[in-house]
Amino acid sequence: MARMTHLVSLTFDFDTVALWLAMGQTTPTPLSRGEFGVVAAERLLRLFEKYEIKTTWFIPGITLDTYPDACRAVAQAGHEIAHHGYDHVSPQGLTRQEERDQLLRGNAAIERICGQAARGYRSPAWDLSDNSVELLLECGFVYDSSLMGHDYLPYRARHKDHIEPGKPIEFGPPSSLWELPVSWSVDDFPHFEYFRGGGLRPVSGVLENWLDDFDYMIENFDWGVLTYTCHPFVIGRGHRMKMLERLLENLLAKGAEFVTAEAAVAAYAARD
Repeated sequence: MARMTHLVSLTFDFDTVALWLAMGQTTPTPLSRGEFGVVAAERLLRLFEKYEIKTTWFIPGITLDTYPDACRAVAQAGHEIAHHGYDHVSPQGLTRQEERDQLLRGNAAIERICGQAARGYRSPAWDLSDNSVELLLECGFVYDSSLMGHDYLPYRARHKDHIEPGKPIEFGPPSSLWELPVSWSVDDFPHFEYFRGGGLRPVSGVLENWLDDFDYMIENFDWGVLTYTCHPFVIGRGHRMKMLERLLENLLAKGAEFVTAEAAVAAYAARD
């Protein structure tokens, strides 16, 4: 009988000030919201050391170059550092060369911290352009984590879809780029962050939802990976840190294996 394997990939978009700068918000208050992410990162690293858990941090180049010590601490603690653009701008709307420049600048910033380029990528705003898959492969990436085509199983990202209004979609071929899918429902930002009038929900319902997503996976899949997306400046507030610790304790009690995003993709690829 095949071994039951249920993985959890806990990921962090370490945006700090990059998110607000990309939105043109450069006054002290929005920047201070991002700055809190550095305070929160220290809390998170202590928590993961306590439970001996490795995670993946998708970090924009702006964060890497503005807060190199904080990013270096993440890498030195053994967590994966992956790519999240340089300026935290969505590839959608960029020219091919502009998007390529964002990838190259971001990887250069990562190499200054880690000594090697990233293997994984997550698009700012979770949107890809028509060129993204080809550019990611051209730049040596193994996986992307920006799409939402499944909730528990990685898959090969397609490229060259042909979409014409009023006609059925002509799907392009799968590429060699792995996709580690995500969802807004297991992202902390829409639940908790005050933004455009939303957010600031109590933690209890979110914790219940996030645990139920894991329970559904173990009840219906022999193998699966659930990817949670958090932002240090969001999840790092005191009451949410307590929720996160309860999440870890419950998942561990249910038999979850915590792995980096790269390790999750590699484990699935070995089954393919």
